[in-house]
Formats: sequence, C-alpha cells, structure tokens
Amino acid sequence: MKRILLGTALVATAATATYAGSADPAPAEPMKVEPVTVAPAPMGGDWTGAYGGLSFGNLSADADSFEDSEGVYGVFGGYDYDFGQFVVGGELDYQSGEDIQLGGIEVDDVLRAKVRGGYDLGRTLVYGTVGAAQLNTNIGDDTGIVGGLGVEYKVTEQFTVGGEYLAHRFDDFDDTGVDVEADTVSIRGSFRF
Repeated sequence: MKRILLGTALVATAATATYAGSADPAPAEPMKVEPVTVAPAPMGGDWTGAYGGLSFGNLSADADSFEDSEGVYGVFGGYDYDFGQFVVGGELDYQSGEDIQLGGIEVDDVLRAKVRGGYDLGRTLVYGTVGAAQLNTNIGDDTGIVGGLGVEYKVTEQFTVGGEYLAHRFDDFDDTGVDVEADTVSIRGSFRF
C-alpha cells in the first residue's frame, strides 16, 4: 500500500510539473513608451505667396516753390517668393488723396509698379523697393521713378501690418518744365493667401 501511495504521489507530482511547464509564462512587464514632444512649427518663416491690403498715410509734394502735404489712402497687391533668408517680390499699388495743391496743380492719385527685395527675420520682413510711379493731376500725368524702404510683421500667418516710406521723382512733369518730388509715409495692413 505504501508503494501504491508513493507511486501515485510521484505520478501526481510529475503531472503537475508537466502541466506547470506547459502553461503560458508569466506576462512580461509592460513596455514603457516615452511620450514624443513635437514642437510647433515656428510662425512666420515663409513669406512665399500672394497678398493684398489697404494703406493709409501722408503724401508730401514739392513742385518748384510750391509745397503741400495731405493724407492719402489706397490699395495694393503683390506676390513674394521666399528663398530662405531673402525674399523677392513684385507689387502694384494705388493711392489717392484729396486737396493736394501744388500751385495750379491738383494731385489726383499715384499708381506704382515696384519690385521689392528683403531679409526674412521670421515673423518680420525688412525690405527695399524700387520701380515706376505714375502721378495723375488736373494738368496731365507723368511717369517717374520711386524707391523706398519698408517693414512688415506677421500678426498671424494670414495677416500682416507694416510701414513703408517711398520717394518719388518726376523730372519735367508732363513737359511743363516743372520738376515734382513727392514722399509718402504709409501704414499698411494686408492679408496673405
């Protein structure tokens, strides 16, 4: 009887050991996943695209001994291409004013076609511009040169504010023998597309 009990105990022990060895191993420790932090893309790093907006400022004009300074307002539109650090573009703009008098000359408006090139500072663009300007008056119109400096700041990716100074020169305006010089200082707001 002792032999039967001993044999049964050995068989039971072996069966238990076999069953325990065939059981699934204990689950491994869960894998730890480190969170990935993604920094937001810096705003304002790309100035490529079309834009359009409104301007408001002051025009000071001088024709021989006559001078006047009045408010002007206008619209503008253009396209920029960002080459990394440098931005190059073209722009058309129109400004009109009221009651700008240079002796017998009444200034109606000015239309400009300009190229601009500047330095990309991220959210800020500093630029120089040069081109042609057409000054329209009550005695005729003439085309001269225009050049200046400006700065633009991205408030958001779609909206910018800035300022621009432009100097205009019209030699022998409309064959009258009168040289006209005009300067504008404008604040500008634009939407970028």
